[in-house]
Amino acid sequence: MLGISHFHHFALMSAVATVPVWIWLVFVFALGCCIGSFLNVVVYRLPRDKSLVTPPSSCPSCERHIRFYDNIPLVSWLVLGRKCRYCRTPISPRYFAIELLTGSVFLGVFILYFYTDVWKNMPPFQEGGWLIYLIHIILLATFIAASAIDMEHWIIPLSLCWFVTAAGLIGSSIGGLMMAPKAIWAYTLLPFASADSGALAAGATIGLLISLGLLTSGLIKRSYESDDAAHDQVKPEKDKMEGDSSKSPGPLQDPHFNHRLEACREIVFLAPIIACACLVFWISREVGPVNARWVEFTRENFSHHPVVAGCLGSIWGYFVGCGVVWGIRIFGTLAFGKEAMGLGDVHLMGAAGAVIGPLPVTIAFFIAPFFGLAWAGCQMFFRKIRQIPYGPFLSLAIFVVMILHDLIQNRIGCIFYP
Repeated sequence: MLGISHFHHFALMSAVATVPVWIWLVFVFALGCCIGSFLNVVVYRLPRDKSLVTPPSSCPSCERHIRFYDNIPLVSWLVLGRKCRYCRTPISPRYFAIELLTGSVFLGVFILYFYTDVWKNMPPFQEGGWLIYLIHIILLATFIAASAIDMEHWIIPLSLCWFVTAAGLIGSSIGGLMMAPKAIWAYTLLPFASADSGALAAGATIGLLISLGLLTSGLIKRSYESDDAAHDQVKPEKDKMEGDSSKSPGPLQDPHFNHRLEACREIVFLAPIIACACLVFWISREVGPVNARWVEFTRENFSHHPVVAGCLGSIWGYFVGCGVVWGIRIFGTLAFGKEAMGLGDVHLMGAAGAVIGPLPVTIAFFIAPFFGLAWAGCQMFFRKIRQIPYGPFLSLAIFVVMILHDLIQNRIGCIFYP
């Protein structure tokens, strides 16, 4: 059986290697455009609480179903002259832009990863590189949809963040089965845990379960609960942009609303997570019998337990990504008396951390303000005022640190991963 398995694996590698490069590039771009077409459905339906599956695609104006030949990515929009075939209502250029952007990202990342030296230690596509590529394009495609929704509605649907988090957890967990665990650790190809970060991740997970239990039981209150959901928190801002003065202001717009109290509620929620992480970390180091077992279990960076190493590494990346943004949110709210950053940004960066790890997601957070400043500079130069949320800047920064993986690891990573 082992010989047959190796024979099939070799045959698959040979078949992949013999496919001409241009066919791979065309296929990847076309796949990206098709995914972009689905992202347009997500961007339109998800914030409106509509099913992503049913009914079939239809014109928002005349509600006629769109035929398959009118739903070909990029091509149909151009052939139809940017209008619906039936009612001639203009079709937003956003559909074409998202399809083209997604296809370009899929193709660009594929070329950078497998046909350039951007990631010098990236394994070949058929030898595990496909898994890294798959997880990364899942993140990027989902964040394209999240950014488009954020720009239009000023919300980031948490379901998108949870989807990316799940992809990161699964991908990191099985990574050690697809590639050599020591290569993953040496070149930080995927998130992985050391003995210390693994203990912190395990403790933080226990603390999170305690906090969620307290929240469910009603012993602690959810912050901004009076605003009744993220949609309502954003709605007054959207109404303001549309010039609708008939809406009564929500609590977030009330100058007497106590934002600092809401920040304190979030501190109470985070307290068990921080406390349990520190407690488990201390136990793993200072309690003799536990320390001996933990050292044995985690020797050589979990090299004998790659699934556990990947899972805990991804979880730790999630907590670090959330923690960096949540810390700024709480301190900013306490300092200025108004909500600083949104919880959607917290979950967005947590999802990114689950995929790319704690160090890159932290660096991305500090890169994002430069994109914000660049946007502000363009606004001043062209004398336009178009305020946009922070999510797109965070997403762009995450893309940058993914591309600059080797530079970050060589210049900064050696400090954290000696």
